[in-house]
Amino acid sequence: MKNAISAIALAVAVSAGSLSAAEAAACKVGVSMYTLSAPYFAAQVAAAVDQAKKAGCEVSQSDAQNDMNKQVADVEDMVSKGVKLLILNPRDPEGLVPAADAATAAGVKVVVIDSAMNPKAHIVTQVRSSNDQNGYLVGLWLAKRMQGTPIKLLLLSGSQGNEVGHDRRLGVFKGLVEGQLVNEGKAGYQVLGQGWGNWAQEEGLKAAEDLLQAHPDANVVLGENDSMVLGAMKALEASGKKDVLVLAAADGQKEALALIKEGRYGATGLNDPDLVARTAVDIGLKAIKGELSADFPKLSLTKPDVITKENVDTYYRKDAVF
Repeated sequence: MKNAISAIALAVAVSAGSLSAAEAAACKVGVSMYTLSAPYFAAQVAAAVDQAKKAGCEVSQSDAQNDMNKQVADVEDMVSKGVKLLILNPRDPEGLVPAADAATAAGVKVVVIDSAMNPKAHIVTQVRSSNDQNGYLVGLWLAKRMQGTPIKLLLLSGSQGNEVGHDRRLGVFKGLVEGQLVNEGKAGYQVLGQGWGNWAQEEGLKAAEDLLQAHPDANVVLGENDSMVLGAMKALEASGKKDVLVLAAADGQKEALALIKEGRYGATGLNDPDLVARTAVDIGLKAIKGELSADFPKLSLTKPDVITKENVDTYYRKDAVF
């Protein structure tokens, strides 16, 4: 990808480094999250705040509670209070562009994390995992696991209009079709229904209950993140269904990884909130110090992987925040 760099190149291009005493005195960092409804987002903001404080910066944070208008107001408030670096996880790829542009015009360095933003926005860069490639690898795994068995799938999506969810589910379906073609010389699957779980476990539980009631013959539950799938597992347990494969397009939440180790959860994509957030802060601090080149990539992607029982020990950390 022309305007993206890998995690390895990123590690070479960006080092944390502390600010000088004068820079630290003037360093104010704002972390604007569109939601903290899922453990992933809580881990992300915690990592961003910790990394900024380690550099000697004053940090403020906000939770827009999944309300785009509130997030716009949160960003405007942070700018008015003099933040020099804004770490922004946007509710909407288009709706937050004017706020980001206004912040940049006011001299703020804006780094977008996790959720996508329209490339026309005037920002330093976007840092996230490769949702498409994580999904693709999960899809390949699903094709192999279900080889020879017709797939009747229930889909748990995050929020309507969110590009992350869009890229994740289409990545899975692309990998699934390719895997079926390679493994069986033909492709086909049914999506029996789609529910919206707002990325959260409790809402994933409710969406799964409704889907299972409408489609009791489903044999696969796919979520766009682990939290919603963990909720779906409660719905499956309550309904007495034990023959349904559960998996997620991305995240790597430690509770899901523990279940993968036990063989009760199929697979998930690698999406490390700690790495994404800390990398974003490091890039932003470099921007404040004027140490980024004029052609610094506008998109920075971390390495994709599918986490399964075969490799889960590489990623599972019992003491992880997420």
